[in-house]
Amino acid sequence: MNLWQSFLRLKIVTVYGLSPKETEILLAKFPDENTFKSNEEMAEGALKDINSDIPSNLETVERQIRKIYNERFCPKENLEGFLGHKYMRSEEKDTAFLNWLKPKYLNWRSSEGSAFSTGDGTPAISCNPFIPQTGKVDDPQLFFGRKGEIRDVFEVLNNKVSVALIGEEGIGKSSLLWAICQQAENFLLSPRQPIYLDLNGIRDEDEFYTAFCEEVGIFETSPTMLNRALKKRRVLLAIDNYGKMAREGFSLELREHLRYLAEGSNASVKMIVAASEPLKRLFNDCQDEITNSPPENIFQDLYIKPWNEATARAFIQARLTMTSVCFTEEETSQLVKESGGHPRRLMKLCYQNYARYVEDVK
Repeated sequence: MNLWQSFLRLKIVTVYGLSPKETEILLAKFPDENTFKSNEEMAEGALKDINSDIPSNLETVERQIRKIYNERFCPKENLEGFLGHKYMRSEEKDTAFLNWLKPKYLNWRSSEGSAFSTGDGTPAISCNPFIPQTGKVDDPQLFFGRKGEIRDVFEVLNNKVSVALIGEEGIGKSSLLWAICQQAENFLLSPRQPIYLDLNGIRDEDEFYTAFCEEVGIFETSPTMLNRALKKRRVLLAIDNYGKMAREGFSLELREHLRYLAEGSNASVKMIVAASEPLKRLFNDCQDEITNSPPENIFQDLYIKPWNEATARAFIQARLTMTSVCFTEEETSQLVKESGGHPRRLMKLCYQNYARYVEDVK
């Protein structure tokens, strides 16, 4: 990743709220500060690259680029916009947009950008790039991989079925769950408002309903009021650490209520939850004498596995790109082998290995 790409990610993508797909389109359309690609070139390039997420259909490319200009970069309160964006032809608009970007880039490069360069254009050793070591990755620019899992999740959700992400601690479930919420607007065929709730911060059933109702926009907390509010909207409810519902303070009635809201192809709620074990194993309060259809039966399980070797290596390289550090082949092989492709373990091991390089420089 060069300085121009770093600038786009840090000062444009983040500030103007581009989605991961929009980010890829922006980076491909403006590969450097002096160049832009036509819509035809974008579509042709995507057609040749089977791994590209950029559409290969010209009309789709034009529609998405038009959306980026008209929605992401239109003038907004307290945020400078790209003026005149609606009144230009495609190529004129691309030229004007690049000219709008260049002064910002030069200003950034002369100030903040200097921290990323040694002065001759070579990336420098900056802060350790292998972060965060714990917790979910909630920065879209740091989220890595899982394209196959994301595709599978949305395929299930678009088939009107709720999803349970199952995997061991640190495998990346929380990060994936967060990414699904951020990408719902682009990949859900039927629009739904994504709502993310983490049960690590919710102690009991009352707090759950309070948090859910506040996200929906009502402040009279009760299951009845929630039912009424949800009749007028469609929600994608993402619940992290779903296994916490097995502890004291949460009841079977709550999970049955969620099932009621989520059951059926036209349900007001579709759910995606993350848990460390299969839901039927986590909850043993649903026996046949109580109910013939446990709440957990509405979910399709998707098992999140460690990264394979190629993905683990690509992750290491992606994080090192912004620095002048390059792990040796021996180091990389050892990191991948020792971590077993487990994202959290790999992150910690890489952090420690990178720290040794920084210490050597000092």
